[in-house]
Amino acid sequence: MNLDGVNNMRHHYKNLIFDVGGVLLDYRWEAAIADAGISMEEAKRIGFYMFKDPLWQEFDLGNMAYDEVVDAYCKKYPEDEEPIRYFLTHPENMPLDRPQVWEKIHALKEDGYKIYLLSNYSEYMFKAHTDGKPFWKDVDGAVVSYMVHRIKPDHEIYFELIRRYKLRADQCLFFDDRIENAQAAADIDMDCAWVPTIEELFERLGEL
Repeated sequence: MNLDGVNNMRHHYKNLIFDVGGVLLDYRWEAAIADAGISMEEAKRIGFYMFKDPLWQEFDLGNMAYDEVVDAYCKKYPEDEEPIRYFLTHPENMPLDRPQVWEKIHALKEDGYKIYLLSNYSEYMFKAHTDGKPFWKDVDGAVVSYMVHRIKPDHEIYFELIRRYKLRADQCLFFDDRIENAQAAADIDMDCAWVPTIEELFERLGEL
């Protein structure tokens, strides 16, 4: 399967599936940590180990509650407790809106496409980042990792979306900014568009 974008089967698509972070939303994660009153260099250092730590995956999987995750991080990295706690208790500081993307998706919805979300997120962060966002009015369904205790690129989370909404993989096009997640969609015969930049996302959407 071609990971570079929409292929010549695009006239078969009925369903467009979007990741959230890096696709529908941008992130200012370094700045959100630095908002605690530390340098950007220190924020990058903290963010690097926080997001790589297995605790973050457990959070996204819905296997640990918010309070448990905060306490576990602070106990594991006591020297950075203050910025870690600040970052985790101010989730609203991280996302950046992409209204131009939402407008394009709205136009595709009006063209007759069904719109779905498939994303890795903890319940706490997902609600903090997406509640009240205008794109929800165009969304026909969503599967988020915390809901099913599965995380991309695990094939099972893709199958859960297909089963839940009675979709056909060969009628779906999936957009993700991570190549391993796009590849997982391709593995189950779902067309995919790897869109690591907003410019590439607009280019692929423009091909529909």
